[in-house]
Amino acid sequence: MFKIWQSARKSGFGLGFMWGGLFMGWVALTLLGAGTAQAHDFRHGELVIDHPYATPSLAGTTTGAVYFKAIRNQGQTPDRLLSARTAVATRVEIHQMQMDGKVMRMRQVPALELPAQTEVSLRHGGAGTHHLMLLDMAKPLKDGERFDLELVFEKAGAKRLSVGVQTPRAARTEHPH
Repeated sequence: MFKIWQSARKSGFGLGFMWGGLFMGWVALTLLGAGTAQAHDFRHGELVIDHPYATPSLAGTTTGAVYFKAIRNQGQTPDRLLSARTAVATRVEIHQMQMDGKVMRMRQVPALELPAQTEVSLRHGGAGTHHLMLLDMAKPLKDGERFDLELVFEKAGAKRLSVGVQTPRAARTEHPH
């Protein structure tokens, strides 16, 4: 440390400059860490909404999809996701993917059951998976954007959260919307 101080003093930079640089570095790391920690999960009573994200939509389309790593109900009482709303779409529907013979189809469901002490996945995937369908969007979703989404639960009430638009890491086959 002494050699660093001598070098800084000879070059015209003082101790205040060195401490200022260290402080600014600490602030930057703290802010970066806080942003990533908050972006991945949201707590709402006994519910944990883990990593909400939307996929970029194709140019010219008016639909999109929101997924979650999971919604965990850590409580002793079941709950249900009843609806969702956002300013980026006129309507939001809860959809479930189902096999119809050899064809994967999606259908709207009235609510998503969240049994007590369980985790429900809303990821890309096959039969039985759920997602939120964004309908009548004014413009397509682009990678890197963020938007607010409000989820309405039967018992826990409403929760507003931020959704990041991202291209999924694994090259998975997207289901057409």
